[in-house]
Amino acid sequence: MAEVAVAEETMDQAGTPLVWYVSYGSNLRSSRLAYYLAGGVMPGTTHTYPGCRDRRPPRAAAPLLLPGSVHFALESKVWGGGMAFYDPAAPGLAAARAYLLSRQQFVDVAAQEMHREPGGDLDLTALTALTARPGAGRAVLGPGRYETVLLVGYWGPVPLLTFTAPWALADVALTAPSGAYLDMLAAGLGESHGWPPARIAAYLAGLPGARGVWQPDEIAGRLIAAEATEPA
Repeated sequence: MAEVAVAEETMDQAGTPLVWYVSYGSNLRSSRLAYYLAGGVMPGTTHTYPGCRDRRPPRAAAPLLLPGSVHFALESKVWGGGMAFYDPAAPGLAAARAYLLSRQQFVDVAAQEMHREPGGDLDLTALTALTARPGAGRAVLGPGRYETVLLVGYWGPVPLLTFTAPWALADVALTAPSGAYLDMLAAGLGESHGWPPARIAAYLAGLPGARGVWQPDEIAGRLIAAEATEPA
């Protein structure tokens, strides 16, 4: 998968509309996103991902920082503990990773985040026609936890889209994330941003929901231990 800074075309060679899918949670790690795209059961979980109708890997990927903050709330059916949500109006910077996907893939990933079967489409015309600034492009497609689509900017002519909950950080009860979920986020941050364990741990331990429950040295220790046991 190529790491790039900008996409020059809004469609691929086959005429398929492209978008940047912006992940700030477990899909920071490309091997995790692969299950949303190709389907299957990820090791360490029991959830079966049906995959996208278009099972091709991303055309490209790149790290980025978004204005706003990630926080943890509700409870994950896959990981236990709180799930990551993004509030563009909250103070801070959110570490993210953009994947260049077809619009259909983006729609199917969003459906799977809601534990629904992929299929159908979303009318993103009005959303992507808006001037991009944090929080300006917002389409509430339903009451679900990941049914609010945000336009967070453009790279070249291609829109940067993510999904989150309809609420603001200040309006939700926080839930501490599980160790397994933090492990996945930590691995994804290292893979996408190239941060050292200490910086990753400080970032994750400072996020609302994790703050005061997880200490940086705990997270760093888990990350270092996981890296030591990964195959070369």
